[in-house]
Amino acid sequence: MTKSPQGQSMPDQTSPDSVPQTVAGLREMMLRIAKGEGAITLGPKAREALARILDLQGDPALLSITTLADKLGVNPSTLTRLSRNLGYSGFGAFQQVLLNASMAPPGSFYSRQAETALRGGDGTGLNGVAALCRESQANIDRFLDTCNQSQFRHATELIAGAPRVMVYGIRQFHAFASFLVYGLRMIRSDVHLLDSNALGVAEGIASMSPQDVLIISSCAPYSRQVVDVARAAVDKPVSVVAITDRADSPLIMASKAALLVPHETSFLSNSLSTFILAAECLINGCAAADPDTAKAALAERDRMIGRLGIEM
Repeated sequence: MTKSPQGQSMPDQTSPDSVPQTVAGLREMMLRIAKGEGAITLGPKAREALARILDLQGDPALLSITTLADKLGVNPSTLTRLSRNLGYSGFGAFQQVLLNASMAPPGSFYSRQAETALRGGDGTGLNGVAALCRESQANIDRFLDTCNQSQFRHATELIAGAPRVMVYGIRQFHAFASFLVYGLRMIRSDVHLLDSNALGVAEGIASMSPQDVLIISSCAPYSRQVVDVARAAVDKPVSVVAITDRADSPLIMASKAALLVPHETSFLSNSLSTFILAAECLINGCAAADPDTAKAALAERDRMIGRLGIEM
């Protein structure tokens, strides 16, 4: 038996398609299904339903198949079929796994506080500030509670071992990609933005070798261009690390490792706060994977900053 980050006992899954007995095991299975690995296959609607269910930890809708079906906009029979397709005897067995997790969702205190602030006040004042901050705190709590350790470790190993790393994101995620490049370049030199200075996405992918890694990021609603780039990289072939939001993200199938990042807040667009934190974790993880090289790179960086008199 192994232990989850919350200290719960988890069965050692020797078979990739063994029936999970924890929500963490279900997320692991969902990632395999999304990548087309193993014997279990689900249609797009069933994958979407499962991904949404896994985000409902602590939601009272899990107490009833009819209530859950209404919340998801599906028929109860769909949930019964989904349960059996996953290897459970029926919805009751599947439901028990979901309910074994804490009935209080990660960060629920902050979520409740944020809802109160939104109901009661002026979004242009401190109520609006408090709501957004507490929602972001809730997302950070959820990221900590649900981060898949094996996926995170595999992502850092792929990045640390690659001769060259490219990072790609558009629109809001261009800022995320730039931050990740800046952080990784603190500890190694061969990290670049794909299509930097609009030199061409096709040209950038064509220049990559099979040993290189492409880090790619998007969240719902997913940018078609980003999904197409991920698929083109796989065809090259290049190893892809996806940083996305849900286990049914179209980036999962193209990835060798994936980090799932919660992001829903009252911000008028997709919130990047937890994505930035995930990038910081990934940068630190890559530094820890090769500490001597990281220390040498940081020392040389400090030396050159001093040499040029950059800092006051």
